[in-house]
Amino acid sequence: MIDITLPDGSVRQYEAGSSAMDVAQSISSGLARNVLSARVNGTIIDANRPIEQDARVELLTWNDQGGKETFWHSTAHLMAEALEELYPGVKLGIGPAVENGFYYDIDTGDRSISSEDLPRIEEKMLELARRKVDYVRRDVSKAEAVAYFEEKQDPYKLELLERLSDGSITFYTQGNFTDLCRGPHISNTGAIKAIKLMKVAGAYWLGDEKRPQLTRIYGISFPKAKELKEYLDLLEEAKQRDHRKLGQELELFMFSEKVGAGLPMWLPKGAQLRERLVNYLKERQESAGYQQVVTPHIGKKELYVTSGHWEKYGADSFQPIKTPREGEEFMLKPMNCPHHCEMYKFRPRSYRELPLRLAEFGTVYRYEQTGELHGLSRVRGFTQDDAHIFCMPSQVKGEFLAVVDIVREVLGMIGFDDVTAQISLRDPETPEKYIGSEANWDAAEQAIIDACTEIDMQTVKVYGEAAFYGPKLDFMVRDALGRQWQLGTVQVDYNLPDKFELEYIGPDNQPHRPVMIHRAPFGSLERFTSILIEHTGGKFPLWLAPEQIAILPISEKFNAYSEEVLAELAQHDIRGAVDDRNETIGRKIRDTELRRVPFMLIVGEKEAESGQVAVRVQGEGDRGAMSVGEFVEFFKEQL
Repeated sequence: MIDITLPDGSVRQYEAGSSAMDVAQSISSGLARNVLSARVNGTIIDANRPIEQDARVELLTWNDQGGKETFWHSTAHLMAEALEELYPGVKLGIGPAVENGFYYDIDTGDRSISSEDLPRIEEKMLELARRKVDYVRRDVSKAEAVAYFEEKQDPYKLELLERLSDGSITFYTQGNFTDLCRGPHISNTGAIKAIKLMKVAGAYWLGDEKRPQLTRIYGISFPKAKELKEYLDLLEEAKQRDHRKLGQELELFMFSEKVGAGLPMWLPKGAQLRERLVNYLKERQESAGYQQVVTPHIGKKELYVTSGHWEKYGADSFQPIKTPREGEEFMLKPMNCPHHCEMYKFRPRSYRELPLRLAEFGTVYRYEQTGELHGLSRVRGFTQDDAHIFCMPSQVKGEFLAVVDIVREVLGMIGFDDVTAQISLRDPETPEKYIGSEANWDAAEQAIIDACTEIDMQTVKVYGEAAFYGPKLDFMVRDALGRQWQLGTVQVDYNLPDKFELEYIGPDNQPHRPVMIHRAPFGSLERFTSILIEHTGGKFPLWLAPEQIAILPISEKFNAYSEEVLAELAQHDIRGAVDDRNETIGRKIRDTELRRVPFMLIVGEKEAESGQVAVRVQGEGDRGAMSVGEFVEFFKEQL
């Protein structure tokens, strides 16, 4: 018998070789019908795969991201089967699940597939799904796998096989289709009820611009047709909220090919928005004992060799900058933490100085592939609201919880109410991805887990999402459209202090190693702003709005009075402008609505004579006439 530990901590006994599906069936047949895969000791596997030893088991359904990814990966295989039936001779690349759906890269040879072909492929996929065939996993030897794909004349699969060692290779088969795949997959194609292929794009094989360009087909699938309809409706709403579209309409930011892809430039209104976010957090963290610092935009390559960033990311980063001096190389700063470590070492430290909290709005640079860039959410130059806390081990829990309080306050102030804390731990299956000793990792992970027991919010553990130097707590927010985003992070790091040989003199007059906490409530100002724009649809909280009011004179005769009103409101820190264009008042109102300005103050002869303004609230309509003083009070109430 083996012990199966469920997420609620309960332990049940089953015969060795039982599957997660057996566990589900023993709980209820309804649950079993909904199980798509299972997380066993941190790794997602097929729900019907035998479990031979004691294990932690989490049953994954459509309500879990891991369940969705299994469902979508299985649909990618279904699409590959459909493509082979419709286009005999196509060569297959890879077909993973992505955040929303799946894709498959294919080599179509002399033929081409366009968006006009997608309905036909969808129809074939649904036909195959209705056959209700099982996904069958099989271990194969490397020789057998190579022979299969040589006979099939599939060069991309053969190249993937070159990287795999014998004894670690598995095939998955459904119907007439077999693929090289680690899995996991759902049990049966019959679960796939609704499919929408979204677009056709080009993609270089394995992301290498020097390799062949393949055809990539993106799609998404659902276990119910109504869920597909809801998703498509959501997509339409998301198009209207797209931060790239609204950023241009609201004149917040821009990009220039001459400046370079992925390098955003903030226009005046966007800079105002950004500055208010910065000032708000500066005030909050200064009251919490943080000290503001500034570091250069570049650093010597040796700095990042010491930190370990060069070994992990050097090949994919901006390449070193050579100076006239032989052998001297600098890099665009990819992160701020190594600089802050050097600041800590500026002079000897005593335990009486700890915790030392250094904060910086530091701009960093990372080379992202052109195809990965996306508005403000994926860029090559961005500003982190970074801070690093150097503390004694006994202070870690208190400092960690204080940071959590700041992050939650910041997210709440912006209007994100649905927040989940994700405890991101290392993947026990791939220890080579991480630096530092096992003891350091154990201590850091336990520190986060212990602290999280005192957090009054939902937490989930996810293995494999830790940074390479330490575990972290990621704050996952759900926006107005129900989409989940990662915003804000807190990381506990025992490793960088080791690498930089940081010390403090303790009460025993002996040197000790500090612990380092990395913290960024926004994450990056660019990505945070992109999510904020889409969450609010450009209707920012009043305190953040670049323009809080627009004064609309009915004709140029009232421009002077409008300017007087603007000046008086400025005395009360109310921001805005006078729209003195030679346009009708109807046109001015429409344009102001489109700019999402919260309040319109309309001025005509009656208002000018009585010293009043006619107030309109964005999206709500008229609020009647008010004196300037009355409007100030009304504004403060709304604020």
